[in-house]
Amino acid sequence: MALSNTAVPKYYGAFRDAVIRGEIPVCREIEMEMNRIDELIADRGIYYDDRPVEGWIAYCEEELTLTDGGNLVMLDTFKLWGEQIFGWYYFEEREVWEPNPNGPGGHFVVKTIKKRLINKQYLIVGRGAAKSLYDSCIQSYFENIDTSTTHQITTAPTMKQAEEVIQPIKTAITRAKGPLFRFLTEGSLQNTTGAKANRVKLASTKKGIENFFTGSLIEVRPMSIDKLQGLRTKVSTIDEWLSGDVREDVVGAIEQGASKLDDYLIIATSSEGTVRNGSGDTIKMELMKILKGEYPAINTSIWWYKLDSIDEISEPNKWLKANPNLGKTVTFEVYQRDVERAENAPAARNDILAKRFGLPMEGYTYYFTYEETLKYRKRDFSGMPCSMGGDLSRGDDFCDFTFMFPLPNGTFGIKTRAYISDLTFRKLPSAMRSKYEQFISEGSLIVMEGTVLDMMQVYEDLDNHVAERGYDVRCFGYDPYNAKEFVERWASENGSFGIEKVIQGAKTESVPLGELKKLSEERMLLFDEELMSFCMGNCITITDTNGNRKLYKKRGDQKIDAVAAMMDAYIAYKLNRDAFE
Repeated sequence: MALSNTAVPKYYGAFRDAVIRGEIPVCREIEMEMNRIDELIADRGIYYDDRPVEGWIAYCEEELTLTDGGNLVMLDTFKLWGEQIFGWYYFEEREVWEPNPNGPGGHFVVKTIKKRLINKQYLIVGRGAAKSLYDSCIQSYFENIDTSTTHQITTAPTMKQAEEVIQPIKTAITRAKGPLFRFLTEGSLQNTTGAKANRVKLASTKKGIENFFTGSLIEVRPMSIDKLQGLRTKVSTIDEWLSGDVREDVVGAIEQGASKLDDYLIIATSSEGTVRNGSGDTIKMELMKILKGEYPAINTSIWWYKLDSIDEISEPNKWLKANPNLGKTVTFEVYQRDVERAENAPAARNDILAKRFGLPMEGYTYYFTYEETLKYRKRDFSGMPCSMGGDLSRGDDFCDFTFMFPLPNGTFGIKTRAYISDLTFRKLPSAMRSKYEQFISEGSLIVMEGTVLDMMQVYEDLDNHVAERGYDVRCFGYDPYNAKEFVERWASENGSFGIEKVIQGAKTESVPLGELKKLSEERMLLFDEELMSFCMGNCITITDTNGNRKLYKKRGDQKIDAVAAMMDAYIAYKLNRDAFE
């Protein structure tokens, strides 16, 4: 088939027909992606070319192997996903410098350039769908078929996990079953001074997978913005970006460097996770906007497999919605065993629902996205009325007080003040100690002398702080654990009006947490201290099957005390709203 702006892609057409016949069930997100592909077919400015697609498939089946050395037979899903990358093109006019053929100098001429359409592909699919092998097929093809010198990277939450993409390529090099790999692996890696014809042309080295013909390299990189930004990578694969505890937008960091090249490609593959990272949640919100057509991003391909409802877990014929390779790369029996385990082992239920069926249900969730934890410019709320919240539950560690200042436009000013004992501070690891020193320098963390905190000393310091700033504290919400002595003195010196006991638990916390989340999403919580940003970034909630939330406090090294105190202050404010009129 020649280049065409009317043709239906071969493998997508077969997939669409199977969906229409009811042979393949699809979820709502895949249906929306199919609508986007139909729009590409109807767009006369976008062209489909089947030759690169067939070339990629032929290369993979002829040269590559599975991780165990077995023959690789391209799956229909791989062909469908790869067709999105290699099949779509558009043309643009560009001024190109053309040197004079008979001497020095030259001139600019306008030429029509053919460009690949898809630069990013997101693949969210259940565990066992051979996502890493698909990444390997893309990486190997670009390194050995593209004649330009390419820098390619693969990254994952751990380096060992990222090496799973490299491993099938290493096996294929060792086996060298196809004519191209037999030619590229002839010779010796130790031959560095003899004839180049006797040197190996493709090898696995300590750098990664190197092609010595073109100087191309596939290497493993840590999943950290510091290690990924500024690279000129032509092909980047990001594995398990939703599964790990990653707080940074690594996709954006890679794209900033890769966009220096015209035809870069970023493939982000992952299954759902129970502890989801803030950047991952933000990316998924962006993907949903693209799928809904709220803003066009025709350079992005999105294959988001999941069940539409938790009720579909009881219908095995719907499981293909979450894993289209079910029965090929992973058996129905494995899924059936996981379903039975989820019913009988509640501790494993969350992981199974997320990883197998794409349903991030009950479990640990980072509550505030990264954007919501960014602090504002410095503000001064001296002399203003406020609600104070106190979290005194850790007498040997953090003790936090947060002040909420209701502002006329419905926003809330936030200030916080935390206390820690000198012994606890001295025992901190060096990295955490430097973070705490940052809080101390901004004045939001006070180190008190002694082994444990003396609540009366804390009271006197806090009372002096309130007097110095002129805060008009009109109500006080507190967690009753370890707070009796402090609250009794507060009541005796300031009166008992507006003092509210906040008992921890989903029954008490669910509604105020939901309202605080809405306020943070609209950027109506105006905090300017790094300590509050730090605590919001650590904030994890546990959600039960009824959707009720409560704060998760067991991770001692990840402080959320300022958020807990802010919630107490907010509850006290709601119960005493008349005091602020």
